[in-house]
Amino acid sequence: MGILYDDLVLIRQSEKEGEPSVITVNCPDKTGLGCDLCRIILFFGLTVVRIDVSTDGKWCYIVFWVIGKPSTRWGLLKKRLMGACPSCSSASGISYYRAELQPPKPPDVFLLKLFCHDRRGLLHEVTEVLCELELTIKRVKVSTTPDGKVLDLFFITDTRELLHTTARQDDTYDHLKAVLGDDMITCDIGIVSPEIAACSQGSSFLPDAITEEMFNTDMNNEHKNGSMYSKSPSITIDNSLSPAHTLVQIVCLDHKGLLYDIMRTLKDYNIQISYGRFTKKGKLDCELDLFIMQADGKKIVDPSKQNALLSRLQVELTHPLRVALVSRGPDTELIVANPVELSGKGRPLVFHDITLALKMLNKAIFLVCPYRNALVVSV
Repeated sequence: MGILYDDLVLIRQSEKEGEPSVITVNCPDKTGLGCDLCRIILFFGLTVVRIDVSTDGKWCYIVFWVIGKPSTRWGLLKKRLMGACPSCSSASGISYYRAELQPPKPPDVFLLKLFCHDRRGLLHEVTEVLCELELTIKRVKVSTTPDGKVLDLFFITDTRELLHTTARQDDTYDHLKAVLGDDMITCDIGIVSPEIAACSQGSSFLPDAITEEMFNTDMNNEHKNGSMYSKSPSITIDNSLSPAHTLVQIVCLDHKGLLYDIMRTLKDYNIQISYGRFTKKGKLDCELDLFIMQADGKKIVDPSKQNALLSRLQVELTHPLRVALVSRGPDTELIVANPVELSGKGRPLVFHDITLALKMLNKAIFLVCPYRNALVVSV
């Protein structure tokens, strides 16, 4: 007897405000599944306070305890989590009641051209609307004119794969108009050619001098300009507690996307998690125990591989985003570099969070330039 597709992901919403809701994922396993699930949970703005992971290499059982918001779209979250689960498994002969998935094709890229009267916070308002509509921003170009108008160019993809339809485009227009009101002058949406889409990730690379400073991984220099952390993460590797697995123990301060950063690193190293537990102690302290193995099913015993993994985790947990401020005469450039998975996916909502922070600081944005290794915002 098989498992119904709808039972792959179960969500039990909390009955009291402030208490965690429980998300249970019960599906076939794959390397990087934890990363994919954490990325979706991060995109929906949920805070993970606890996680339990168990797998036999073929089938996995994951439980997330999360704190949501009144605006959390639980039904859509479930749909997206189910979409991240493998489609079928040979384990116990179980199969789902849906067709075998084909390798995904690159999504169509659309250009949203928005011409508006400028005002503080406008870029964040537009970004928030696009996120709510599940339109992923691949690249953005912002230019402000001397007469107080702004031209925003957004290269976007549609998670729902419906932006080619008139109804979806009209719905996007209506949502933007409702937020921007009379400040919106024109709004056009159209698909771009594959050649232009291939260039939508950025025009060029930042100068080497700035890149070296931002991506300097020398942990001895992490405090030279002040650190956002009062203590460094504690990460240890132990091969003595399990005959088949390597234990990675992490004690660190919490930050937005912490679990995603850890899972993304393990996915990039092609490391499988057999058992794991994450708990949050108080408001800031977090503890994580992971029993892992390499793709060949063996422990990580090579000292060079252990050191490489430790060093990478240390960097990712200490500097989840690389940020720099560069003075350009009367203007200031905010440069933000977002780590990207080997699959090409980056941390979700980075541009949303940047524009929100600048709006809260009452900082005006008059130019945004994307690069292949960073994003530059002139304020």
